[in-house]
Amino acid sequence: MGGMTFGVLAMAYGTPATREEIEPYYTHIRRGRPPESHQLAELVARYAAIGGLSPLAAITERQARGLERALNDLGPEAPYRVYTGMKHAHPLIAETIDEMVNDGIVKAVGVVLAPHYSTMSVAVYNQNAQEAVDKTGRIALACVESWHMQPLFLESTARRVRQALEQLPESNRARAPIVFTAHSLPQRILAVNDPYPAQIEQSARAVAQKVNHDHWLCGWQSAGRTPEPWLGPDLLDVIRQLHDQGVRGMVVCPIGFVSDHLEVLYDIDVEAKGLADKLGMTLVRSASPNDEELFMRAIAAAVLEKAAEVR
Repeated sequence: MGGMTFGVLAMAYGTPATREEIEPYYTHIRRGRPPESHQLAELVARYAAIGGLSPLAAITERQARGLERALNDLGPEAPYRVYTGMKHAHPLIAETIDEMVNDGIVKAVGVVLAPHYSTMSVAVYNQNAQEAVDKTGRIALACVESWHMQPLFLESTARRVRQALEQLPESNRARAPIVFTAHSLPQRILAVNDPYPAQIEQSARAVAQKVNHDHWLCGWQSAGRTPEPWLGPDLLDVIRQLHDQGVRGMVVCPIGFVSDHLEVLYDIDVEAKGLADKLGMTLVRSASPNDEELFMRAIAAAVLEKAAEVR
């Protein structure tokens, strides 16, 4: 590669940058179908509950810069330049590919800012990126599929889980369950042996072993509101079940999420914690990795491994 800049496409879900962008953003998620008034009002209210808008866009940009620093520190053939492409907000993945072409990038790795692979999530991002690249015929692209067992990712998560456990009373700490959560997906993924649920459990087990904690389980959150069944049990149901079992303190680790955004700040910090408070339970959420240095090095390691395949 010599002195040629190696491109990295960091892909994320995206979020509206202003309140006026919430409706077109929601329409894009719904594949061009505008939301009904009550649906839009509910989403606006959720954003209002976490301060008006999600911090996801700013965090994603910090993650891109952190990943770029890590790659140029670790990479054997620097320089690396990290670009961001979004699924539902500008810059869209295809727009970013065009920018990379204009910058003269000819070799690149795509990585979704989500550790666990699913045919309904990471695979869609990677397909979008590959289709955009194919239209240009200018970039050799390889995409990371998953990095859920990357050692630095597991260590980063374990550190934050330990910090969360330490916030519980010492007398209850050893017995308090750790609930590892991820975004639910429709149950039909099970019919095609989608690896997503197993990868979530693999990461969770590895982190629990690192913190030497036997009491842990997996739960799901943020399920879509569609008629078909989604993966469960839902986090809210898990909280109720634990309460019925006499549990009064727990740690929730959203292991499937990599930053503070609506599904963490509202679904856990507002909705789940609100239920726990109502039931007289203590719920401590482990901090999101955001642009933590060790976490950035984990993604960089996954990117570098895939970069070796680009010819």
